[in-house]
Amino acid sequence: MIGYASRTGTRRNLAALRAAGWRILISATGVHRHEGFAYGIDNGAWTAHQQGTPFDSAAFEKLLASHGAGADWIVVPDVVADARASLAMSERWLPRVAGVGAPMLIAVQDGMTHADVAPWVAGGCGVFLGGSTEWKLASAIPWGEWCAERGAYYHVARVNSAKRIRLCQEARAHSFDGTSVTRFAVTIRRLDAAVRQRHLWEFDS
Repeated sequence: MIGYASRTGTRRNLAALRAAGWRILISATGVHRHEGFAYGIDNGAWTAHQQGTPFDSAAFEKLLASHGAGADWIVVPDVVADARASLAMSERWLPRVAGVGAPMLIAVQDGMTHADVAPWVAGGCGVFLGGSTEWKLASAIPWGEWCAERGAYYHVARVNSAKRIRLCQEARAHSFDGTSVTRFAVTIRRLDAAVRQRHLWEFDS
């Protein structure tokens, strides 16, 4: 399982991430630099949700143009915690993001069902588990099982503790992201240990 930390320009934090082999998540609403790391692209919908502002389509377009082709994956624009609005938003943006050529992840939000995104997953999209914290924690394993049955890439957003990393492992996620290491370099040892503990267990078994 791969850990992604929100992009930071702090040298100490970047050094800690690089030493642990983590990757970074570049947001459309942040600084558009990958700092020499492999990276995923976040569309910035979470920031807009937190700030109560409209989705910044211009910033997302700019990031697609500068970094889209080299991304591990791109999260198709969505609407946080609103299933119907999010599905409509993603459907509008899907052709544009597909044109970049990088793997795409469809964000699933509160109330979405497997049937809602099944056609896109059948077409090669992965799943990005977003939504409210309560819904995410309750839905992580069912979504992971569903993705595993279909061979779909599965990513879990906003993971900032060893406990949630263990949940991601149980859900068979391929990757997760968080801000803890971005803000506090000292947390990388504890969080990376949680990731590696499972890797060692799988190797021994």
